[in-house]
Amino acid sequence: MIKEFRLPDLGEGLTESEILSWKVDVGDTVSLNQVIAEVETAKAVVELPSPFAGVIKELHEQPGSVVEVGKPIVSFEVADDAGGSPAEAAGLSEGLGGQPVETPKREPNLVGYGAVVEGSGRPVRRPRNFAQGQAAPVVQPAGGAAAEAAPVEAVPAETSPVETKATETKATETKPAERPRSTPPVRKLAKDLGLDLVQVPGTGPGGLITREDVLEFSGHAVEPATHVQGSASSGGPTAGERETRTPIKGVRKHTAAAMVQSAFTAPHATEFLTVDVTPSLELLAKLKDSRTFAGVKLTPLTLAAKALLIAVRRNPALNSRWDEENQEIVTFNYVNLGIAAATPRGLTVPNIKDADALPLPQLAQALTALAETARAGKTTPADLSGGTISITNIGVFGIDAGTPILNPGEAAILGLGAVRTMPWEYRGEVALRQVLTLSLSFDHRLVDGEQGSRFLADIGAILAEPGMVLTMV
Repeated sequence: MIKEFRLPDLGEGLTESEILSWKVDVGDTVSLNQVIAEVETAKAVVELPSPFAGVIKELHEQPGSVVEVGKPIVSFEVADDAGGSPAEAAGLSEGLGGQPVETPKREPNLVGYGAVVEGSGRPVRRPRNFAQGQAAPVVQPAGGAAAEAAPVEAVPAETSPVETKATETKATETKPAERPRSTPPVRKLAKDLGLDLVQVPGTGPGGLITREDVLEFSGHAVEPATHVQGSASSGGPTAGERETRTPIKGVRKHTAAAMVQSAFTAPHATEFLTVDVTPSLELLAKLKDSRTFAGVKLTPLTLAAKALLIAVRRNPALNSRWDEENQEIVTFNYVNLGIAAATPRGLTVPNIKDADALPLPQLAQALTALAETARAGKTTPADLSGGTISITNIGVFGIDAGTPILNPGEAAILGLGAVRTMPWEYRGEVALRQVLTLSLSFDHRLVDGEQGSRFLADIGAILAEPGMVLTMV
């Protein structure tokens, strides 16, 4: 029999992914969980395992295609009895008293995709909570495209026509409107345009309201998709072209949305501190000769990260989050340290989980592994989620200072400038010293100027004189 595999959500709540490459071809025999493709979400490159054992019958999408979640991407030819006992293959299971009852067959699925009833091609998810006396929606397998598009109706069980009519009238009067499905950037756009999303028809998967839906409903022009101009082989412009257009997708699209959300949601404040870090660099040289750090890569970022982790203990407001929905400030008692990484796919901010619990050698190793994984494009969605505070090292590009933009959901981000040899006041005289500038941006809703200043001063004090740690812990 033929089985279709639809693009899953991958557990990230994303609406689309790009097919980067196929690891199989039509006619190939594959085993269960064999990697069949690489797809790029808005956050990471993910290897897609096969949900079936069988033969590849058809590849529905080509590399480079951006596919909406829920659309078929590959078809398999599998054995009729694959995936269960004869009874299960026949759609029967044991009911009360041992009598066989018919049950819907479920296809294999990935995390976040949900169990799929055969024939529907759509996840069966737990219904939302309903008011007392209100029936939950009845989920029915779809019989085709028209059935998939049909709305699901909520009907009370075992009522007379009169009772049904009365109940429907009451439900119409009292039932609160369910919030339309959309993403945060789309809701922000609708709010900026003064639109009520309840009135906007959604054309995305499962009725999802897209940016294009909002723009079209508001009367704004929707720009048509533009093909990339330039050489298909080199990726660069061809002779005579005056401009190159590149579709906004993948990491670049996600980064842009995140930065706009951050810049227009959190009131940023930025402070700068220039520090003589000569003692820190001398300490690094000593540590590299130490047996404890043999084979461990040590950089100024290593010490800056450790200094930040120590300073967070003394200034916990910098390691918090603004919960708008519940009107609460969430202060984290752990630190998932994000490190901004420039990769071939664009800017990503993977984080080291529970970095505050790591001794310096393990922290250095974690930083090295994080950078290598990011450069190789193997950062997972889990590595990119759950950060609590971040560092961006602009010094590697020869930049002295900047104004970092907060990673959405975080209270602070520390920027490290380039270490430069400069004339500096030292013990009452002018001497050549190793100097760098720290840039700290923070969410002024969560962090007062005093708290931000003390935090930055603590980091500077540690880097200027590492022995100051003894007075802080």
